[in-house]
Amino acid sequence: MDCLFCKIFQGHIPSKKVYEDDNVFAFHDISPMAKTHILFIHKKHTANVNGLSTIHVGQVFTAIKTYVATTDLEKSGFRIVTNTGPDVGQTVFHAHFHLLGGEKLKGFGA
Repeated sequence: MDCLFCKIFQGHIPSKKVYEDDNVFAFHDISPMAKTHILFIHKKHTANVNGLSTIHVGQVFTAIKTYVATTDLEKSGFRIVTNTGPDVGQTVFHAHFHLLGGEKLKGFGA
């Protein structure tokens, strides 16, 4: 398979891993859009979130919750974003969730 994120979690491409369990892998985004910008991927390859089962999505969100508990993000807050399709910014077609935080983020708020 020629998937960038599959190659990353399989260890064929280096990354700055911050979390891994049997189902989920998380690493620093190489083009961060916030002070903290971590990508969480399920190890099951699907092109986008629509291909993940609710169980898989739950595993990713459990991993995010576990990771956040080890950081200051739990106190300061964070944002989780996923893009589905090229028109909204998806550039790697392996379902992934962006965890953003560590600073005041623009957009979406008061």
